[in-house]
Amino acid sequence: MHTSSDALAGQQQHPIGLYLKVWALLFVLSMMSYAVDYYHLQGLWRWTLILVFMLLKAGLIVAVFMHLAWERLALIYAILLPPLALIALVGLMASEAGHVYLTRLLFFR
Repeated sequence: MHTSSDALAGQQQHPIGLYLKVWALLFVLSMMSYAVDYYHLQGLWRWTLILVFMLLKAGLIVAVFMHLAWERLALIYAILLPPLALIALVGLMASEAGHVYLTRLLFFR
C-alpha cells in the first residue's frame, strides 16, 4: 500500500534557487533587449539581436518553467521538431520570394 509520503517521493522537486536564477536571467535578457532600442541600433544588427534575445528567453521558459528540460528526448523532439521544420520552410519561402521579386524587377521593366 502506498502512502502519501511514497507518492511525494516519486515526484521531482526542483529547488527554488533554480527558478530565481532563471527569473534573474530572463530579467537580464529583457534588459538587453530594451537596450537595443535604447541605443538606437538599426537595420539587420537590431533585428538579429532582438530575435536572439527572444529565442533565448523562449527557450529558458520552455526548458525550465514548462519542465521540458526534464522530459524524455522523444517528447522533446515531438514538441520542437514540427515548429523548427515550419521555420525552415518559411525561411526557404522567404528566400524564394526575394528571388522572384528581383527577377520580376529585372525582366518586367
